[in-house]
Amino acid sequence: MKEIILIGGGGHCKSCIDVIEQEGEYTISGIIDTKEVIGSKVMGYPVIGCDENLPSLSKKYQYALITLGQIQTAEKRIKLFNLLNGLEFTLPTIISPTAYVSQHSSIQKGSIVMNHVFINAACHIGENCIINTAAIIEHDVTIGNHCHISTGAVVNGGVKIGNEVFYGSNTTSKEGIQIPNKTFIKAGNLVK
Repeated sequence: MKEIILIGGGGHCKSCIDVIEQEGEYTISGIIDTKEVIGSKVMGYPVIGCDENLPSLSKKYQYALITLGQIQTAEKRIKLFNLLNGLEFTLPTIISPTAYVSQHSSIQKGSIVMNHVFINAACHIGENCIINTAAIIEHDVTIGNHCHISTGAVVNGGVKIGNEVFYGSNTTSKEGIQIPNKTFIKAGNLVK
């Protein structure tokens, strides 16, 4: 299996670990977090360094995934994404084996599709996105880069979501709408 390192060791990282283990394509070699927690473990995997160590680690590891969550802003995930690209890491697309993704849809690098997600036909999901547990992405949806579609969210057919959007848990959209860049949508909303 290919070795991968995970960038960010918090709660979202734990969910990502579960998906990566289930997918069975990568073995997790370590986690990058803050200096203070180097040497500790997250779900049995060692914290092997901090952001400062990424240039040297890029010589040892080819694959990396950003496992830092995104709520208020995508800024930290974007900074890490640009750093990892600059260091020539390969950022794979990770898809849970419990998710359904139409063969007629596309998901770009660095994005993760969590457990029990449904992505229907003719969807396009950008780079460095989180499609979180049990989200439903209906047909003909476009999701920009650096977005987080939260747990149990429903994005109905033909919706166009800009870049850096946070779409809260259990939020549902009307079909065919446009959601601008950097929109923050609280949990439980109806977007129309």
